Amino acid sequence: MRILLAEDEVSIAGFLKEGLEEEGYAVDVATNGREGLQMASDSLQSYDIILLDWMLPGLSGIEICRKIRLQDKKTPIIFLTAKDTVDDIVFGLETGANDYLKKPFAFEELLARIKVLLRNNRGEQSVFSVGNIIMDVEKHVVTKEGSTIELTQKEFALLEYLLRNQGKVCRRTRIIEKIWDIHFDKDTSVIDVFINAIRKKLDQPDKPSFIQTIRGVGYKIDEDENPS
Repeated sequence: MRILLAEDEVSIAGFLKEGLEEEGYAVDVATNGREGLQMASDSLQSYDIILLDWMLPGLSGIEICRKIRLQDKKTPIIFLTAKDTVDDIVFGLETGANDYLKKPFAFEELLARIKVLLRNNRGEQSVFSVGNIIMDVEKHVVTKEGSTIELTQKEFALLEYLLRNQGKVCRRTRIIEKIWDIHFDKDTSVIDVFINAIRKKLDQPDKPSFIQTIRGVGYKIDEDENPS
């Protein structure tokens, strides 16, 4: 999952970026309004959610929200702001935001709101299975034959992305965009390292991996693949 964070207070931006990355999200940060709008406009399809500070230099969060909604009606937007009157909240929501969080706020509350918006926006299932492997995204648990398997945050995020796209080939460049903090890198070998780590933990001995390698393209988990 990839997040765009437009926040001009460096300390807040750094704290949120670090916390969200620890939760498995890839986070791009813009420190002024024009940069935020440019990043959003260039890569709307890459972001799963946008976090906007209301009072950004150069271009306000309100203006950014309006311009985004002219291009994209779907991507969830959360305002982060010290403004807290009823009129402010209504104005922000009418502009096109999906939610509104008053500063200062607890990181856990932001995280919960992000998860709710992502779930509602996509109407996605939260439990996936392939063979004897089950992933519960809400509980952040992966089991194999009923036993819990410990995955790192990046391993979990990568496996979740592959499972959400079962039956489709997940291209390496797209994986880099969604799971790591880069849009493109000629050297995508970091993906192989994490794929191998997941395979070691979840593959069955002496059986083909449930994660197929599509040479020169990427990876795929087939809906009919059964590693049991």
